Formats: sequence, C-alpha cells, structure tokens
Amino acid sequence: MKYFWTLFWTLALVQMLTYVASSMIGVPFDFVTGAVLGVVATIVILIFPAIIPNEPSGKEGVH
Repeated sequence: MKYFWTLFWTLALVQMLTYVASSMIGVPFDFVTGAVLGVVATIVILIFPAIIPNEPSGKEGVH
C-alpha cells in the first residue's frame, strides 16, 4: 500500500509541477512528460532508503 500512495502522490505533485513550469515558460502542457518524471521520481524515492545505512556511523563527537 505504501508503494501505491508513494506513486499516487509523486505523480500528482510532479504533474502539478510540470503544469506550472510549462505555463511559466509558455509551452503546452504534456501529460506524458509529467508521468515519466513521476515514475522516475517514485523509483528514486523508493530506492533511496535502501541505500542509506540504518545504523549510526559511530562518529558522533568527532569533528
């Protein structure tokens, strides 16, 4: 279920961003561009936590 909601909200927000950006620069809105960017952003969002380590680095206090 978390994958569905991540995809849903990412697509919605990227579509809004694509709409606003395209209207600001004066080009026609393209749904496919926003959908592709949304899917790519969703994949990055879901992969990013797998890359970040869960355990602390052990370097607290070392500056």
